[in-house]
Amino acid sequence: MNRFLKRILGERLKIDWKIAVVTIGSTLLIMVDYYYSPTSNNYYDSILLYVAIPLLITIFIFREKPKSLGFSIGEWKTGLLLTFLGLFFMAPIIWYLGVKNPGMMNYYASSQEGLIWKKALEIFGWEYLFRGWILFSYAKKYGSDALWIQAVPFAIAHLGKPDVETLSTIFGGFAFGWVAWRTGSFFYSFLIHWFIAALIVVISSGVFG
Repeated sequence: MNRFLKRILGERLKIDWKIAVVTIGSTLLIMVDYYYSPTSNNYYDSILLYVAIPLLITIFIFREKPKSLGFSIGEWKTGLLLTFLGLFFMAPIIWYLGVKNPGMMNYYASSQEGLIWKKALEIFGWEYLFRGWILFSYAKKYGSDALWIQAVPFAIAHLGKPDVETLSTIFGGFAFGWVAWRTGSFFYSFLIHWFIAALIVVISSGVFG
């Protein structure tokens, strides 16, 4: 009987349980965020689902310090330099895309209200999930390949947004991931992403005419 089962099932799977928890957990959190609103506010949902729950899992289930999965200041001098360079190079690109793309202008036309703090909460949650929890969990097993791995769900989570934005996210996700990888922290990719997101909304909504 055992031989028969082994022939059918093959070799016993060797699954890293933490990788399984992060993969299943992050996928479910993204789905819950898409279909439901636990706090009745999308921006607070982002903090609850993408920061609070992953941190609780890290501390009480993984028995690890949040710092080990990117929740820290990291190499702050390098981080600030990369943040400045990211803002400097991305600003003209975002400006051009925002002005020239009708889809983006229509999508973000009504997004000015409470822009700064709302986008900060939303992007903070997204960045910790992808460039903190997922990236550093996968990096422990897959090394630098985790940069591409975390960029995939990040890109998929953009479905429904303007095409030019969504199509760029696989590469943008990798770039954000590299900043986090280089600094040991998700915080600097958050600053860059927040700036880009805020600038997209401001330009595309026609605030400057």
